[in-house]
Amino acid sequence: MTGIQQGFLLIADITGYTQYLSKSELEHAQGILTALLELLIDRTRPPLVISRLAGDAVISYALQNNFMQGQTFVEMIEDTYVAFRKAIERMVLNNACRCNACVNVSSLDLKFIVHYGSFGIQQLSAHPELVGSEVNLIHRLLKNQVTEKTGARAYALYTDAAIRQLAIGDISATFMPHTEHYEHLGAVETWVEDMHPVWEAKKDQSRLHFPPEHIILQVEAEIHLPPEAVWGYLSQPEHFNVLAGGTRLEITQRSSGRISVGSVYQCYHGDKVFPQTILEWLPFDRILVQGLAPIPVKNTFLLIEYRIEPTPQGTRLIQAFGKPSGPLFGRVMATLLFKSMAKIAQRDMDNFKKHLEEDWTWQGAVSESPAITSEMVAATVADSLKA
Repeated sequence: MTGIQQGFLLIADITGYTQYLSKSELEHAQGILTALLELLIDRTRPPLVISRLAGDAVISYALQNNFMQGQTFVEMIEDTYVAFRKAIERMVLNNACRCNACVNVSSLDLKFIVHYGSFGIQQLSAHPELVGSEVNLIHRLLKNQVTEKTGARAYALYTDAAIRQLAIGDISATFMPHTEHYEHLGAVETWVEDMHPVWEAKKDQSRLHFPPEHIILQVEAEIHLPPEAVWGYLSQPEHFNVLAGGTRLEITQRSSGRISVGSVYQCYHGDKVFPQTILEWLPFDRILVQGLAPIPVKNTFLLIEYRIEPTPQGTRLIQAFGKPSGPLFGRVMATLLFKSMAKIAQRDMDNFKKHLEEDWTWQGAVSESPAITSEMVAATVADSLKA
């Protein structure tokens, strides 16, 4: 067993599982649950490491030193939930089978339990097994009174220890405070984010159109980091400033502690500031901003897109500059300026790539989850159906 570690513990647990099985034909239920469990595995990405699977849950962990930025983690949880609900919707819409397993799939939902504390890691033949009192606590938290007390059926439950370590006090102010009581453990203070409003806000979220023919300059880089890590760096001023090529950068106009639509990247170049107002904030996918052009003609703006694409090697980050808007002379001047800045923009992008890869390495190697095949997932679900 390794020495005692400090880090985060996460359980993604499919709810309604037992009742669903009691009313379903097991053959079709196994296929449905295997597909949903594979989705959760795919969404459990570095620096999270999968410890083990249950028939209805994925248990993972991450060490403190190389964990992601707080808002990024919250967004990852929300993004996973939206992907899960979309998968359920597709199953309902595309299914012609009228067996109970297929008809009742919409009764399934998802909850997350997040905790921070100390634990040991026993390296077993198939997976790293987590041990310790904090591990016992997070498993106890699976049995809770959240739904009875708050009405939330799908939720993310964060312990107070996790909230403090993630430094998301402002964000969690929008969550519901909730206390659980357990024998020998006493009161456990938690914060609950109801996932239903998240789903309602994001299920039909549309993208603002950014036509390719409107692009006057585009640069990109292949970064050897996972998309979640690159997104997290874009959320931190000291790192984003490397891409902006400025002397410093601030992020203002946050909403309940979050960077979101309406927030502003304040890019300082010496004593001059060029704001970029966020028009679209799609975690792990795209940021679209309206930037003030760095020219002496007032009210000249242009759209700038930061797009993330996963690749076999990591992440492709694309920065595209659109045609400017505003006074005619300003549009002409800004277009000429940005077309002449191709080498500078690519230099800043290359510096950003180097900066991220060096910082990621400096933080320490991130452990990878053990290889999990579809056959292993199916076997785990099958074993749970026999229980």
